[in-house]
Amino acid sequence: MCMAMKRKPVHAKRHKPEKKAAKATAEPKPGLLSRIFGTKKGTADFLPEHEHRRPISLHTVTEAKKISRQLKAIEIKKDGKEPRGWVKTGIQGLDDLFEKGIPKGSSMLIAGGAGSGKTIMCLQMLAYGCSKGEKCLYLSFEESEEHLIQHMRDFGWEPEPWIKGGLLIIKRLDAFEIARSVEALLAKARGELMIEFEGVPGLIPAGFKPDRICLDSLTAVAAGFVGKEESYRAYISQLFRMLEKLGATSFLITETEKLPDMYSSTGVEEFLADGIIALYNIRRDNLRVNAVEIVKLRGGKHERRVIPFNIVPKEGIVAYPHEEVFAALK
Repeated sequence: MCMAMKRKPVHAKRHKPEKKAAKATAEPKPGLLSRIFGTKKGTADFLPEHEHRRPISLHTVTEAKKISRQLKAIEIKKDGKEPRGWVKTGIQGLDDLFEKGIPKGSSMLIAGGAGSGKTIMCLQMLAYGCSKGEKCLYLSFEESEEHLIQHMRDFGWEPEPWIKGGLLIIKRLDAFEIARSVEALLAKARGELMIEFEGVPGLIPAGFKPDRICLDSLTAVAAGFVGKEESYRAYISQLFRMLEKLGATSFLITETEKLPDMYSSTGVEEFLADGIIALYNIRRDNLRVNAVEIVKLRGGKHERRVIPFNIVPKEGIVAYPHEEVFAALK
């Protein structure tokens, strides 16, 4: 009787093959990395949504350590591109309108009417760059080097140490000479619009790789191409390509109406540019208010407001992002 009691029931044996069959048909449990990153079938095919998103902090200590080791062992593939980075203007109040700044390497139009502060703004942005150890280049088609250096001194930006230290170059160019060179290149190319910039004399000084460039102004360049609009468009197109290839953040001045519908001479410039900073000189009764607006910024976010600014002696442009321009536009 006792021996009979020790025997297992016969029906218990009948269930074992069924359990094995069930195990055999069940989908194999994926490995740890497959559960985290998925396989060819995708993570969602293996785990419910809430489980494959489970943070590492909710695992046991042993699991967490294992996951950390395996994550560190994974080779991260890089695309070879460095982060663009962001550039500050250095103008008090204006930088508050940018979420992060100007994307490094962008081309920015500085547009405004006569006396709106375009040259001062560009000199101030280059002075800020020099103070941070950046190489800066100011290309002028109108004012002489001496006048521009004096402008910087008047606002307390002493340019001589930067010039002597190789951080700042201020250079005057002749728009008509550039126009003649472009015409010659186009004639040589038999009407093709691709220009070899090595043939355009003295745009970027040899051996100097600037971080910031100011060109003052595209309007003056356009004047050198009077009656040759197609040549000007060819030159401007190649100019923007060159600036992009150079990688410098560039500020290109354009003359506009006081309250413009277009922010450049032909409209082509504002299409090619990555951004536009517009300066206004707004009149109300017998008073005028200076104001600034970021009209466009490719690759970055900015506030869409017109804010007032003043040109302060020994300081330069100071903008007021928390104030509004109440002057009626006339």
